[in-house]
Amino acid sequence: MADFRDYPEAVRTGEELDLAKLEPFLRSSFPTEPGAVAVEQFPSGHSNLTYLLRIGEREIVLRRPPYGSKVKTAHDMGREYRVLSKLHSAYPLAPEVLLYCDDDSLLGAPFYLMQRLRGIIVRRDPPAGLPFLAETARCLGESFVDNLSRLHGLNYNAIGLDSLGKPQGYLARQVTGWIDRYYGSQTHDLPEVGRIAAWLKEHMPAMSEAALIHNDYKYDNVVIDSEDPTRIIGVLDWEMSTIGDPLTDLGTALAYWVDPQDPDELQKIRWGPSTYAGSLTRAQLVERYARVTGRDVSRMPFYLALARFKIAVIVQQIYCRYHRGMTKDARFASMPEVVKILLRASVQSIESPSI
Repeated sequence: MADFRDYPEAVRTGEELDLAKLEPFLRSSFPTEPGAVAVEQFPSGHSNLTYLLRIGEREIVLRRPPYGSKVKTAHDMGREYRVLSKLHSAYPLAPEVLLYCDDDSLLGAPFYLMQRLRGIIVRRDPPAGLPFLAETARCLGESFVDNLSRLHGLNYNAIGLDSLGKPQGYLARQVTGWIDRYYGSQTHDLPEVGRIAAWLKEHMPAMSEAALIHNDYKYDNVVIDSEDPTRIIGVLDWEMSTIGDPLTDLGTALAYWVDPQDPDELQKIRWGPSTYAGSLTRAQLVERYARVTGRDVSRMPFYLALARFKIAVIVQQIYCRYHRGMTKDARFASMPEVVKILLRASVQSIESPSI
């Protein structure tokens, strides 16, 4: 039977781990694990870096901030570790963390270790050879939005995550914060930004009831069961999780979700197989979410406009590191065009009441 699970590759140049410093830490932390230490890297992420460590037969995942990043609030390893250490027992799809290290002398930045989740990662397209029939696409889309609904229904106070964020004023902080982050990483003069910024400030809705939110929920941040590709068994990349407006979380998922009738330029930057036959549309995702959660989704065009702008800023921040020579990852060279496409999509959300 074919194996469609996600596997690491060789470490990218410039992103190597210093094994001479790391290995003694691993030996002292896992003294009963014999055998050589080896490192590979999961290659597809664009933000925090993820490695697979092998200590003999044992496999452990290491997460650390990207090289050259100055946006420390977006790469707080200690915060991400604390979230996962409390969340996993209540929400087993969150990874199980093992250790946190704040000693910068080992890798030049804090990092944490977690158990490996083995499964399929669906990116722009399903893995080559994986049957992805219309029924599979439909059921996976339903699982995708139902899982987000489940996350938003968690009692974050009972989990011990009530101090994770400040719900009051969250939406206003999001709007002003992403505007400020754009100008802090600006490399080109893009006229859409001013228009979007002004509109978001003028059309801000009342915030929905607060929930624990992931803040970057998309297909390639979920792990799918290799035996049942409609079943989600894990959710990755909790670096931006907080307590806030759950409709911003749904908006982010929608911003990554490209419908078949979307413009060609959006099709070019499609993040997942959302245009495959059988896939739910953005409108169907919203309808199902509203039915499951009972939340008012009448202002979703605002949340979609904000989310498309937010993702544009995230891409801009990543490109800025490349532009300033802080990373040599050649994938980042074409990102200005992605930023422009997302900004135009945000403007389209402003001009159209539909999603």
